[in-house]
Amino acid sequence: MSNQANENIEEAVEVEDLQPGEQVDAAAVAAGVEVPADETSDDETSEAGTDGSEISDSETDSSAEAGDDGDPLVDEGEVAADYLEELLDLADLDGDIDIEVRNGRTYLSVLNEETSSEDLELLVGKDGEVLDSLQELVRLAVLASTDHRSRLVLDIAGHRERRAGALREMALKAMEEARSTGEAVHLDPLSPYERKIVHDVVAEGGLHSESEGEGSGRHIVVSVEG
Repeated sequence: MSNQANENIEEAVEVEDLQPGEQVDAAAVAAGVEVPADETSDDETSEAGTDGSEISDSETDSSAEAGDDGDPLVDEGEVAADYLEELLDLADLDGDIDIEVRNGRTYLSVLNEETSSEDLELLVGKDGEVLDSLQELVRLAVLASTDHRSRLVLDIAGHRERRAGALREMALKAMEEARSTGEAVHLDPLSPYERKIVHDVVAEGGLHSESEGEGSGRHIVVSVEG
C-alpha cells in the first residue's frame, strides 16, 4: 500500500486514543462529515430488556417510515455504501460492498475476495477499534442524508463474523460453568452489540443473563436462575 493511502487512513479513522464521543467528532471532521448537534453520544447505550436481551436507545425510537421511494432500510444501505465507496477510494483500497437487510437492521460487509484482506484489516484496527469508529461515521453519513438515526452494522474483512463466533463459544462455556457450579459467571466487559449476541445465546440455552456495571466496565452475568 502506498504511503499516501496510509496517511489517508490515519487521517480519517485512527482516533483510538480519544474518548468514544471524541472519536466520532474527530473522525467525522477528518472524513468531511458534518456532525449534527447532540448526535455524538453513543446510540448503542443499552439496558436489559424483559427477555434478558439488550435494547439500545436507538431501538426505542420509532423506525423511519417508508417513503414513496420504498424501504428506508434499503435507502440507508445505499447511502452507506456510497459513503464507503468514497472512503475506500480515498484510502486507495479495493473492496466489494455487500448490503443485507434482516430483522429490521441494515448490515454492510466489505470484503476483497480476489486479493489479500490484509489491507482491509487496517480499517479494522486493534480489537475492532477503527471499525467501530468507521461504523459511527457511516451512521452519521446516513443521518446527514436521511435525517434518521441508523442502527446499521458494518463489518470489514469478516471481523464481526469471527468475533460473533468467539462470543458464542464464550457464552456456551459460561453456561456450562453456571450449570456445573450453580454459581453466577461474570464475563469480561463487552460492547452493547457484543452483549446482545451473548444474551441471545444464553436465552436460547434456557439460562438467565443480565448486564451489570457502567461504562467500559459493563459486562454480562450468566446464571441458572434469574
